[in-house]
Amino acid sequence: MCLGIVNISAQDNAKSDFKSDGKQFQTSSRFMPTSRRIDREVNKNVFAYKGEVALGLTASYGTLSSDNSDIFALLEHVNLSGSITTVSPYVGYFFKDNACVGLRMGYTHMGGTLDNMELNLGSDNSIDLAIPWIDANSNSFKFSAFLRNYAAIDEAGRFGVFSELEASYSIGRNKLGFRSNDDPMKFTDTRNSTVKVWFNPGVAVYMFPNVCATLSFGMGGFKYTTIKQYDADGVQTGSRTISKLRFRLNLADIHFGVNVHLWSKKNKIK
Repeated sequence: MCLGIVNISAQDNAKSDFKSDGKQFQTSSRFMPTSRRIDREVNKNVFAYKGEVALGLTASYGTLSSDNSDIFALLEHVNLSGSITTVSPYVGYFFKDNACVGLRMGYTHMGGTLDNMELNLGSDNSIDLAIPWIDANSNSFKFSAFLRNYAAIDEAGRFGVFSELEASYSIGRNKLGFRSNDDPMKFTDTRNSTVKVWFNPGVAVYMFPNVCATLSFGMGGFKYTTIKQYDADGVQTGSRTISKLRFRLNLADIHFGVNVHLWSKKNKIK
């Protein structure tokens, strides 16, 4: 009795020959979708070349006011105003076509004032709330590293989409001052630190041969925050930790950016 071992490669879609007992047979191998990577040619068009250095800046600004919002329909005599500003410069290096690693620094400022607010749920409800004055402001700094992959959606490489994975560490400080009725002013000081692994997809377009505009969206990820609270005399009054894993579009985490690409002569678009 003669036993033979036949090895047919799933990556070869042509016919294979083998011999058994002096006779020749032919068989065709079948392609299995899970047996090899399917090349979808997403990197066929080049959006950015290997060796380029990108200098960029992302910024966002938003305001909130009780004058033009419908979310305060249940509240009376509301005088609320607030704003949030974020500025984040960064530098990146393309270690291969369409793939970039980089470092980013960021600064965020949030501020708001509530001069007066009264809650009235109607005569059938006994809930009544009045807040005469609250002032809050927050400042935070962020340091992060990111990996970004581009895919050009046209042959000229002017329009593209990208996916970005960011790991960051931020520290911040929040100050809150409030007063209730005729009581004296009270102040609290909160300090926090946050570790995040975040996913930020976006779109990009070249406005000039070496100037690119970007729009990115925060889609979520993992976040861990430590918070410590102090009174007006600097004595710690409490602490807590928060961790979350969430993936969804955050409308407050949309950023506009501009990149300047520096390249060698051999990669320069003519």
